Amino acid sequence: MTGGAIPGPDGLPRCPWGLSAEDYTAYHDEEWGRPVHGDDALFERLCLEAFQSGLSWITILRRREGFRRAFSGFGIASVAAFGDADRERLLADEGIIRNRAKIDATLANAKLLADWAPGDLDALIWSYAPDPETRPAPRTLADVPAVTDESTALSKALKKKGVRFVGPTTAYALMQACGLVDDHLADCASRGGR
Repeated sequence: MTGGAIPGPDGLPRCPWGLSAEDYTAYHDEEWGRPVHGDDALFERLCLEAFQSGLSWITILRRREGFRRAFSGFGIASVAAFGDADRERLLADEGIIRNRAKIDATLANAKLLADWAPGDLDALIWSYAPDPETRPAPRTLADVPAVTDESTALSKALKKKGVRFVGPTTAYALMQACGLVDDHLADCASRGGR
């Protein structure tokens, strides 16, 4: 799937991946690439992108409500208060990905971020949004990078502050999902938040 946007059953042209599963279509049309702000909302996306590492995004998308239940809606303060019993509960929760390293990173990140001033996570992440005028709209999926200079810099900045499990690829997926970049294809109906 490296071509341009293709029409869906409703006739709207979409990025090819957005038509590969019903769950993807809703996510593509309503969320992906739309600006996300707020520390808790960005914490959720950061955690989910970390859990996705090495897996298909559809796996995470289909378990997102399970993740939200398990991690108290991804409220940073709530997750920061989790203790050993919560960690064991998460490791046994079949509604999420039970990866010890990813769970531990989520808990450690919450404890770290709970000490940041309100708005600091949002400001840090969004400070790495590239100027959209410098980024041509991708015409095919082959034009969409997996890593950019900005995602590498964001990853380094987050790691320097102690955030775990956020490499350059994860950082770029976060940037795409949260609207820091618009990687909808040039002829996709969702390009530019349409």
